[in-house]
Amino acid sequence: MTPAAFAKLALALDGAAQGSHGGHPDFRAGGKVFATMGYPDKDWAMVKLTPDQQEMLCAAEPAMFQPVKGGWGLRGATNLKLAAADQRTAKSALAMALKNVTEKKKKS
Repeated sequence: MTPAAFAKLALALDGAAQGSHGGHPDFRAGGKVFATMGYPDKDWAMVKLTPDQQEMLCAAEPAMFQPVKGGWGLRGATNLKLAAADQRTAKSALAMALKNVTEKKKKS
């Protein structure tokens, strides 16, 4: 998957918009970031999963997913290797990430 294909999938989700932070393009819903591109480098993206979702995807697709290093990873931030990603799996991970940030916002 290319960065452009990842961005297209992210922006096709209901309520998604593109932004930027830390020099990286990001994707937001309701003002909350649910995914970024270019972290830790141009070959990767990040999706904001729950720890349980992260564990499931990393176990099922270890060539595609790995926890972000440090505290963010412990809270579910998960790297997605773009070259290993297929459209169906990336779309599913993005949808989970968007739902995670929009549900949190509703609970606040």
